[in-house]
Amino acid sequence: MKKKRHEMILKLIKENEVATQDELLSMLISNGFSVTQATVSRDINELHLIKIQGKNGQKYAKSEQHSHDFNKFHLIFSQSVISVECAGNICCIKCFAGTANAAAATVDALNYKEVVGTLAGDDTLFVLLKTPEIAEDFKSKIEELLG
Repeated sequence: MKKKRHEMILKLIKENEVATQDELLSMLISNGFSVTQATVSRDINELHLIKIQGKNGQKYAKSEQHSHDFNKFHLIFSQSVISVECAGNICCIKCFAGTANAAAATVDALNYKEVVGTLAGDDTLFVLLKTPEIAEDFKSKIEELLG
């Protein structure tokens, strides 16, 4: 459901000049999604939407830089990562031999606010996160990317 909602948000901001979260919330509801303002706010953050100048003022748009970074992140992870497990606020990412450094560099380059730091060996990457809950959320994001 989240994936479909994110797809709809991207479609809505592409086809309309959406200036506020309330506008986006109304559009989602009118398209059959049962959402709250808090959900829309989280979606905006997860999609890395930015405000740009539109014809009638500010509007939401997809950040092209993040889109490029995300594609690079997905490519590296899909070709490098075997599995991910969490222990407390640390995610342990098992990689194919020789690829953990590239995976760590990619995580670092994406500047995720929730990541405190990374430490990579040959085939293992440790990602230190702020809390165990954030670590589990990060793990879910990685697993989503892996399919």
